[in-house]
Amino acid sequence: MKLFFHPMSGNSRRVLLVATHLEVAMERIVVDLTTGEQRQSPHLSRNPNGRVPVLDDDGFVLWESRAIMQYLADKTPGQTLYPTEARGRADVNRWLFWCAQHMAPANTVVVFENFVKAMTGRGAPDPAEVARGEALIAQYASVLDGHLADKEWVSQGRVTLADYSLASSFALAGPARLPIAQYAHLRAWLGRVQELDAWKRTQPAMPAKAG
Repeated sequence: MKLFFHPMSGNSRRVLLVATHLEVAMERIVVDLTTGEQRQSPHLSRNPNGRVPVLDDDGFVLWESRAIMQYLADKTPGQTLYPTEARGRADVNRWLFWCAQHMAPANTVVVFENFVKAMTGRGAPDPAEVARGEALIAQYASVLDGHLADKEWVSQGRVTLADYSLASSFALAGPARLPIAQYAHLRAWLGRVQELDAWKRTQPAMPAKAG
């Protein structure tokens, strides 16, 4: 099993978290996003979208990080990250889809402006884009914060794919200056995720340009 990824990619991180949690052995192959390797023919043959991560499991090629998360869980007997009963699975799926549609894209706007641009030498943040991203974060972070007011984990009362998917979108909250200081429940939950062994073992080294 091979994983084509980049260590600073939040999408890659969520797959690495699940693989590490489940102790799934895989060869990890870095696709250098800073040089545009993801847009070159070899990688486009794996994922025509030119994105990471991509899983190759003995010729079965799968892209989309949350689909890979689900696949790894389904292949692991006895796992508890992804419920097998209908309602539990539906609830985890709800948060996976919500993350993909709302929370992660909102965070990505600000991460790109405040972190990726500096890391790749693309100039200063665009104030209008930062404001747009911060407004989206305020809209969706408040939903997650409210949900976590009386919960330790996002779903099922235990760590699931939902936690790893959502936490990965906040992985660069510090260096990207995501405006989440006012969301105490969200921050407490993120702190719990960051104490997990899988999180610590998948923490990437911060690029020099990004401080």
